Amino acid sequence: MSNISEKVSNTANSYIGGAKQTIGETIGNNNLAASGAQQKAQADAAAQAATAKAHTEGLGHKAKGEVQQNVGSLTGNTSMEARGHANEVRGDMQRNV
Repeated sequence: MSNISEKVSNTANSYIGGAKQTIGETIGNNNLAASGAQQKAQADAAAQAATAKAHTEGLGHKAKGEVQQNVGSLTGNTSMEARGHANEVRGDMQRNV
């Protein structure tokens, strides 16, 4: 699943879980409230894990891109330098999505 799909899914599950929890508490249905709280907590934890994973992958791509740019520049390999720039941009995007 892509990072954006994960974010949408986790956000939806968090809101649904929160709504179930609120409704359960309002009508006195402890099972529904507990189920909603669990769903919301799982979605929030999954969202934090997905964000951390994307940030880490972004740092890796950024570092790889910087190395490629430097090596390409030193060796006169403009193709490698361009790939490095692309990887650096990709890393920045991953960290900010």
